[in-house]
Amino acid sequence: MTVTIVGSQLGDEGKGGVVDLWGDAVDVVARYQGGDNAGHTVVEDGTEYKLSLVPSGAVRGKVGVLGNGCVVNPATLFEEIDDLRERGLDPDVRVAQRAHVILPYHRVLDGIEEDVKSESDQEVGTTGRGIGPTYEDKAGRRGIRVGDLLDPELLREKLEYVVPQKQRLAEDVFGVETGEEFDIASLYEEYKRYGERLADEEMTVDSGEFLTDRIESGDQLMFEGAQGTLIDIDHGNYPYVTSSNPTAGGAATGTGLSPGVVGGGDIVGIVKAYLTRVGSGPLPTELGGVEGDTPGYDEQGEGENEELAEYIREEGGEYGTVTGRPRRVGWLDVPMLRHSARTNGFTGLAVNHIDVLSGLDEVKAAHSYDLDGDERDTVPATTERWADCEPNYRTFDGWEDVDWSHVAEEGYDAIPENARTYLEYVSDELDADIYAVGVGPGREETVVVENPLE
Repeated sequence: MTVTIVGSQLGDEGKGGVVDLWGDAVDVVARYQGGDNAGHTVVEDGTEYKLSLVPSGAVRGKVGVLGNGCVVNPATLFEEIDDLRERGLDPDVRVAQRAHVILPYHRVLDGIEEDVKSESDQEVGTTGRGIGPTYEDKAGRRGIRVGDLLDPELLREKLEYVVPQKQRLAEDVFGVETGEEFDIASLYEEYKRYGERLADEEMTVDSGEFLTDRIESGDQLMFEGAQGTLIDIDHGNYPYVTSSNPTAGGAATGTGLSPGVVGGGDIVGIVKAYLTRVGSGPLPTELGGVEGDTPGYDEQGEGENEELAEYIREEGGEYGTVTGRPRRVGWLDVPMLRHSARTNGFTGLAVNHIDVLSGLDEVKAAHSYDLDGDERDTVPATTERWADCEPNYRTFDGWEDVDWSHVAEEGYDAIPENARTYLEYVSDELDADIYAVGVGPGREETVVVENPLE
């Protein structure tokens, strides 16, 4: 049995909490893409754990796997593992030998390129953690993989090949003076030590083989996606995207299991009850604006609904887990969700942050777009055309603020009627049942309608 957790929007939908919610019933949680640009928050007994690389199942004591589709910063990985151990947990994390390694020069180059793009307002809004440059090296067949860290001679050989290229790129193309991040000797010593720790703790695996063996032994697996569908490198609003495939198809290529294994299980779309994003790019339903991220902010300012955007941002704690940057806020975008449902094949939905919208007189959702006089029910293929879309809204009566912990205890029927109307609209439009409704940050603050693992 497998369950795949996929972000249906632009990231920050609350995937980590859903992984934790159902995590007690699984044996293995596998990340299949991305790196420490993820930001998954898990709350257990009032204690908050912010994870960017370790799979969220670690809080439940489950085996975590970073699949071959991930890019791994060993420094971040060991820092998170050590922090969890200091807090009384005992994370069991395995790392695919085929996963690619983030090195210090990747982070430097990430920052340089973003600075250059900012001069012509083309910045993407990356986390600056070297994710994109690492995937570039993977595609360019010059990357260093986790398995290479276990072989000191091979590691040195690969560093001697790639580092001079990166140094010339930084110095000759971008005109930046380089430092120790490009020093082969120091890189070799540091990453050899990481390889030794990986070996000493027996952390590395052949991801596909390891997971297949676990399935054949009767274990239940959960695949944890990072980021969201609309920033998928293929299916998102390019170029304002991440460098990997957060969509359900990525769970197959990013773990070494077949599409039949992934498609044979549940695929749960995680939906935030409104819309947020960190970084640049179109956002047709945006309510306000964030300086440095919202296109045209310098000319148009905050926007006429900034007070409402700020209210939702504060009520929902909408600041990036990794970056701390304020998230842009908008109404729910249903054409976006239809695109996600088609791309991923959702069998169920988990809708979070219904409680954040309580107390508003009305709540809106973009039901369709107007584009050149035509009505569209999904996002256009190109980002430029998506930016031209004007939302057609449906308005819902607001719902009162209630004791949401009581609602979580009582179940779905205790959710205010107007909120249930809103939820059922989303379910109908995406042709997928509601599996869970998040009404607060804690594990116990979720209304479980259906557990796909039972």
